[in-house]
Amino acid sequence: PERLQRERTFHEGRSARRRNALSDGELRFEDAEWLDHESWVRDTFALLGDLDGKRVLDFGAGEGLSSVVLARMRAEVFAFDLAHGNALLAARRARANGVGERVHLQEMAGEALGYRDRTFDAVYGNAILHHVDIDTAGRELSRVLRPGGVAVFSEPWGGNPFLEFVRRFVPYRGKDRTPDERPLREEEMQKLRRWFPSLEVR
Repeated sequence: PERLQRERTFHEGRSARRRNALSDGELRFEDAEWLDHESWVRDTFALLGDLDGKRVLDFGAGEGLSSVVLARMRAEVFAFDLAHGNALLAARRARANGVGERVHLQEMAGEALGYRDRTFDAVYGNAILHHVDIDTAGRELSRVLRPGGVAVFSEPWGGNPFLEFVRRFVPYRGKDRTPDERPLREEEMQKLRRWFPSLEVR
């Protein structure tokens, strides 16, 4: 679909600039650098529980920081990104941080996961669901998650009028975005509840 192609083109361009600019030394980092870079990340990871020996899907891995932290939590991490360049950079980052053997990277779309049914004990995603077709992605998430598994996502929220004003009118770092993405609203939550009746929003 055209939307997927626009998303891929945007993120391939960004990853090409980053991939060529970063050395292996610059790809190394401590867990706290990721977990504390935004106020909600550490709390979000805590919701995943003990990951030792579990199979975890990093849904839309981007540059791979979350994949590395998940692997350091002793998970077997399967990660994907729509952009081939992001997948390459994430794989480099995993190797640079000594967890390359625990992180398995692929290029794919969140609406068409190339994994078998009931593969994962947990799924993690950071600012990714608002890029995908939420109903199709919800179906795929439900399919690959094992019974009793947990899926945890941090997403921009569109139900706050103040934040919507800031997004529209106030310049800030990192504001560039794809033309099709928009913060999640209750409408998207209802679509996800079709696949996850016990969905919680915090």
